[in-house]
Amino acid sequence: MIRARALIKDFPGPLRAVDGLSFDVAPGEIYGLLGPNGAGKTTAMSSGPTLCSIASGCSVVAERGAHLMLFTSEHDLFRRTVRDFFAREINPRVDEWEAAHQFPAHEVLPTMAALGLLGLEYDPADGGQGADHWYTVIFGEELGRIPCGGVPMAIAVHTDMATPSLARFGSPELKERYLAPAMRGEMVAAVAVTEPDAGSDVAAIKTRAVRDGDQWVINGSKLYITNGVQADWLCLLVRTSAEGGYRGMSQVIFPTSTPGFAVSRALRKLGNHSSDTAELSFVDARVPVTNTVGGVGRGFQQQMQQFQNERLIASYMAVGQCAFALERTIDYARQRRAFGKPLVEHQWVQYHLAELSAEVDLLRQYNYAAAEAYIAGLDATRQATVAKLTAGRLVRKVADTCLQFHGGIGYMDETWTSRFFRDSRLLSIGGGVDEVMLSVLARLDGIVAD
Repeated sequence: MIRARALIKDFPGPLRAVDGLSFDVAPGEIYGLLGPNGAGKTTAMSSGPTLCSIASGCSVVAERGAHLMLFTSEHDLFRRTVRDFFAREINPRVDEWEAAHQFPAHEVLPTMAALGLLGLEYDPADGGQGADHWYTVIFGEELGRIPCGGVPMAIAVHTDMATPSLARFGSPELKERYLAPAMRGEMVAAVAVTEPDAGSDVAAIKTRAVRDGDQWVINGSKLYITNGVQADWLCLLVRTSAEGGYRGMSQVIFPTSTPGFAVSRALRKLGNHSSDTAELSFVDARVPVTNTVGGVGRGFQQQMQQFQNERLIASYMAVGQCAFALERTIDYARQRRAFGKPLVEHQWVQYHLAELSAEVDLLRQYNYAAAEAYIAGLDATRQATVAKLTAGRLVRKVADTCLQFHGGIGYMDETWTSRFFRDSRLLSIGGGVDEVMLSVLARLDGIVAD
């Protein structure tokens, strides 16, 4: 059975078919249906809930006030598979990797690839799984339930931040040489954009690639690069012409075995200890011009698209992080007694946790709306920006509350709340600081001087 939950409005007439699924309903009965591939069209219904049988054997459930959404039994099985894998293979080793300030990407990624967890939406010809975007939503939410921020972030860099441009715009040869091995877990990928003098202001990058025959000669440096120590290749944003600003940039696939490349230093951070972060240097490093992703001079635009994937997966992960943290805090509040009764029976605690749970649900539903826009092929810039901004602020609020309700033990390094508190701070910085998200929204909404 396929179940779709839908927001109910008035619909004046009958609906006969959606995406090739034929069915017969009376006027006003059905609001929307998504087919098994995640694509769909919407109308509206005037009363509910209503169960409508479909000739294909599918069924639709519409409920008043719920958001149009679809998870099939296959999606549910995938969620269980991912959660079981993380519980078995990753969660027991998190403390070890946090202490080492690095997780073994070349060990973990191949095991994930064997289960089909890498390249979820990429073409099978390029090593991907050919799945719909709902699998990425589920994957992100389950990544968020890993009891640290570093490992999920490093994995997401590989799957959704360093590889989308190559999958979209790369030549068949580039995808065969770099994308397919990354999706098999044989190569670790990183995205290299930020520089010492150019963070959220991407247009200010200075790392330069000068053409010499059929090669780019690259000089410059990159900073705060997740997976930078372990990466086998970088999706590297460089300046390939003398034009200033966002013009004249290109994305280049850069193998880290290239002479002239070095990891200048591994960086220690406030949180996210289990992901390695590096400063990288390039001194007369030569790569073929054919390693350019897409068109020369299109790097800025392509990276902006890649940022949308980054911001969406980050927001999906934040829902998982917040939901899991609230579950653990509620369990603790049931056990911890204060002033003669369990902490959870104090009204302020109940109300505050309930309020945060409501906010997490709002973000989850907004994420699903953003996913729908992405699946429909719409420009999801605004949705991704709002989601990322909201997620960064909410995860900090949840982390602070969870630590507070644990009291003194919550401040101890041995307790998960202290790690969560440290790790949560990054989301409002990485992938575009909150202030840049607000600037993007102000521009999109026309909140500018005449």
